[in-house]
Parts: sequence; structure tokens; C-alpha cells
Amino acid sequence: MITSALPASRAKSDKAAALDESITAWALAARSGDADAVEQFVGALHRDVQRYVTHLCGDPQAADDLAQDTFLRALGSLHRFEGRSSARAWLLSIARRAVIDSYRYAAARPRQSDVPDWRVAIELAQPCDLPGFDDGIALLDLLASLPDDRREAFVLTQLLGLPYAEAAEVSDCPVGAVRSRVARARATLMDLLDGGGTSHAD
Repeated sequence: MITSALPASRAKSDKAAALDESITAWALAARSGDADAVEQFVGALHRDVQRYVTHLCGDPQAADDLAQDTFLRALGSLHRFEGRSSARAWLLSIARRAVIDSYRYAAARPRQSDVPDWRVAIELAQPCDLPGFDDGIALLDLLASLPDDRREAFVLTQLLGLPYAEAAEVSDCPVGAVRSRVARARATLMDLLDGGGTSHAD
């Protein structure tokens, strides 16, 4: 049932916080050239970055390039990371800027497709042999019906597990706006689930 994916359990939250601490420690160690720490840092966050840029960019062909660009930017500026926020929030902020920069660059060029199927790229980024995979695909379909700002807030906090304050930092908006967007996104998703909205037309 998809509804179980909506509220995060406390145990899951504690585990995510511990993982964030480890990732931040790897990022700080990577600053001094620790190759193992760099590998751990990139490996731990690659999937989150891939999913996030796919949700933002609207162009499945660009998702891999944007994820790679994000890590190149991050590794190039790692010496400036001081650990004041989590490394995950810091990296997702870089990913957001990479997507924005790609929009600016693409604005000068005509797009090949007016309606790219960004959901295909997200589905391809998911492991398909795990329990709940079908529910995850159904959730992605429901997320497509949300306005961009609500979908971003929901993805950051409910799928990627960022605290609201860090999601606000990534999204460059007040914490209250993130809370409101997530609440509205949840209400919309619950309405769709109650009304059998999983079969809506694209």
C-alpha cells in the first residue's frame, strides 16, 4: 500500500540522521584528499542526486550529465565545505544550481521535445527487484500530478529524507513554505489515493 510511504517512522529518521553524519564526515575527510572518503561520499549520494535532478530537470536525457556535473562542481569546491550544514543538503544545493544553469544554457537552444517523459528516467534509476517497487512507480505517477514546487518539497523531505530546514536551504525558500508545500502535496496525494487516482491519464 502506498500510504505507508507517506509518513516517515522515527527509527527511519534516526537511521537517516546517522547516515547524514557519516556522509558529512566523509565529505570533510575528502577535503584533505582522502580518496576512500571521496569514493564513500560520492557512492552514498549518487542515487539521491540522480533522483533529484531527474525530478527537477524535466529532461531524462540530461539527468546523467547533470548528476555528473553536480559531483564535478562539488569535488571542485569541496575545500570550501565546512560542515555547517549536512553534506547531503550542500550537495543537493549544488545539484539545484546545476539544473538552473542547464535551463539558462538550454534557453538559447531549441528543445527537441516539448513533453519529455522525465518519469522514465526516474523509473530507470530505481532498483526494480526490491519489495514495493510497483508501489514506488505508482507513487512517481502520482507525484507527476503535483505542481513543481510541491513535488520538489515532497521529494526532498519524504523521499530523500532531508529535514525541513535543509530542504528550505536547498530550495532557497522559507522553512514555512516547505512545510506548507509538503502538507499540500500530502493532501493531494491522499485525495488521489482515496479517489483511485493512480489510473489518471497522462
